[in-house]
Formats: sequence, C-alpha cells, structure tokens
Amino acid sequence: MVEVKLSSKKKMRNTLFICFLVIICLTVRIGFIQFIQGSELSSLAYEQQTLDRKINPKRGTIFDSTGKKILAVSSNVETVSVNPGNINKEDKEKVAKELSNLFELDYEKVLKKVTKRSSIETIVKKIEKEKTDELRKWMEENNVKAGINIDEDTKRYYPYSNFASQIIGFCGSDNQGLDGIEAKYDNELKGKQGSIKKHADAKGRRNWKRRRKLCISN
Repeated sequence: MVEVKLSSKKKMRNTLFICFLVIICLTVRIGFIQFIQGSELSSLAYEQQTLDRKINPKRGTIFDSTGKKILAVSSNVETVSVNPGNINKEDKEKVAKELSNLFELDYEKVLKKVTKRSSIETIVKKIEKEKTDELRKWMEENNVKAGINIDEDTKRYYPYSNFASQIIGFCGSDNQGLDGIEAKYDNELKGKQGSIKKHADAKGRRNWKRRRKLCISN
C-alpha cells in the first residue's frame, strides 16, 4: 500500500512538473512574439490588410485644329498585380502557372513574385481586356477569390501613326509626355492620379474603396 501511494505521488509530481514546463514554454513563446516580433508582425498584418494601389488617369485626347480629327487618344487597358500574402499557400504554384501561361511570362519569375513576402507585386501592365477577362474566368472556376488584382490602366494610341509625329510627340510607359504637344501640355493632358484603398481581413476579403479623378480632354 505504501509503495502504491508513493508511486501515485511521484506520477502526480511528474505530471505537475511537465504542466509547469509547458506553461513556461508557452509564456516564453508569447513574450517572444509580443515583444521581439511584435513590430514586424504588426507591419506585415497592416500591409496585408490595408493596401493603397495607384491608378493611372486616362490621358486627355488631342484633336486637330478643326476639333474633329483625333490625333492622340488613350484607350482602356488593365494591369495585373498580386498580393502574395493573400494567396493561399496551396494555390501559389497554380496561380503562377496560369499567369505565366496566359501572359506568356517566365514561370520561375512569376512564381518568385507570387511567393515573395511583400505587399504587392506587379505581374504585367497595359493588357487588353480580352486577356484579363480570361483571368477573371479562371479565378472564378478555380475559386481564387483573393490575392490577384486587375486594375484599370490606359494606353496611348495615335490613329494616324507617324503623321505629324514630331509635332504631336509621344508618351512614355508611365503616361508622361516626352516630346512635342504631349510634353508641352503634359500638365493639362495627364490628369490626376487616382487610387484604390482596401481594408480587408487576413484572407484579403471585403470591398475596395475606389477614388479616381479623370482628366479633361483637350
């Protein structure tokens, strides 16, 4: 009887000791997360759940002296980007494969962007809506609801090709006039940049708040 009681007490002490060690380990871990990693984790959470993406405005149209013929005009295209933190781990390779195939990009480079620890990565710019509609359809079919962004953008066209190109000038990839009328009246033509603000949960779900200012055609 005495040996049985001693054995029971020993088991109880061992159990209490193990519980005590577990509590100590959990306390140390919580303290490490709170005080050592706290700032970094808070910053990552903020970037993942609160994002501010810029939208290029639609550049003003340039007409001839009669006001009837269009010499330069901007059409609507779209830009595709990703929020790596909002893409499910098991979907990353699938997303990278689809983006690389659809837009004819290098798979390894796309995968690197999709798996990168950053708030946003641009995949491709100024893509026709036909292509982005294919991406939207694929996202719906594969239940990919967060992490891939498709934003409005613009692309400059000159209906008469090189006609009077030295006078009209041209624009750079950032929508800025670099020569001729495009450069001289850049402030009037470029409009004001808009933005898309997002407040979402940890999985990137909820609505976007859109703010955009359009430029005036000249």
